Amino acid sequence: MSRAVQIGCSIAVSGTAPLDAEGRTVGVGDPGAQMRRCIEIAGESLAELGAGLEDVIRTRTLLTRIEDWEAVASVHGEYFSKIRPANTIMEVSRFIDPEWLVEIEDDAVLT
Repeated sequence: MSRAVQIGCSIAVSGTAPLDAEGRTVGVGDPGAQMRRCIEIAGESLAELGAGLEDVIRTRTLLTRIEDWEAVASVHGEYFSKIRPANTIMEVSRFIDPEWLVEIEDDAVLT
């Protein structure tokens, strides 16, 4: 299993949960804090492949509570307002850990 896979100039970052370095959930109960952590992890994964958030062309935001969309969209905008990737926000029934309120996936292209 890989966090991110690169084929040619395309990079896919898999579902990214809000975890700290020890595997504990960050921002329990706070969808904005969890979104921030997910984006940070995805950015680190992209950096390992020579890319960055500026190379992201699509994001997928998965929520267990659709009413959290505004909080996560606000954080998404902090990172992506100048990049403006295509974005989908959807509700899912649950994640592996019930403390997770959000996961993200990213697609990037190196130019």
